[in-house]
Amino acid sequence: MPALQFVHIVMIMDVFVDRKDAGEKLAQQLKKYAGRSDTIVLGLPRGGVPVAYEVSRKLNAPLDIYLVRKLGVPGHVELAMGAIASGGVRIINLDVVKSLNIPQEVIDMVAHEEEVELERRFSAYRGNRPPLDLKDKIVILIDDGLATGSSMRAAVTAVKKMNPKNIVVAVPLAARETCRYFEVHVDEVVCLMIPEPFYGVGYWYRDFSQTSDEEVINYLNQAEEAHYQESRGTFFT
Repeated sequence: MPALQFVHIVMIMDVFVDRKDAGEKLAQQLKKYAGRSDTIVLGLPRGGVPVAYEVSRKLNAPLDIYLVRKLGVPGHVELAMGAIASGGVRIINLDVVKSLNIPQEVIDMVAHEEEVELERRFSAYRGNRPPLDLKDKIVILIDDGLATGSSMRAAVTAVKKMNPKNIVVAVPLAARETCRYFEVHVDEVVCLMIPEPFYGVGYWYRDFSQTSDEEVINYLNQAEEAHYQESRGTFFT
């Protein structure tokens, strides 16, 4: 991976209409990747997939998913104590674990439960579709926003093992400290908004309704069909 890091942050203090709107705006900041044969867009299910779909559509780049599962604190599931990703990757948020004195057996229990869900989603979303080859590719990892960033950290760790050319983390919004973390762990960070105070990802969307499994599958099918149409061209001229 290159030693130099580049961070592109656009401060847009506004509320996104929905994930589609966020994806369209995010794509505008990724125009330099439009029409390139070495670019792959990966969405983190489930909420990151609608955002990633709009980016892949605008860039005319193939879309795939990278499965990660947040390890929520029991009783406070929205607070991430870590995350797991395909390939046996486990990331632990030591600050959360230490501050709440969470024992290892609780972490292992939650991780096991999430591994079961990870396998279910892998089968449901991918079916017979093989994962895209990431070797020597520019991989754009997308979620609908980053709070602690545990899920994205797990995805980055796993993707690095596949020897991509570059890794780009692209999100509509993120907490400042989370954004700083990725500055030194990937090749480029594109973040439209770093709100202060942060409040949470959902606060900055008018519509932050849950994305269903059926929607994820539909986005993947639509992207696959559109990308291989010979008449398809880049949306940016």
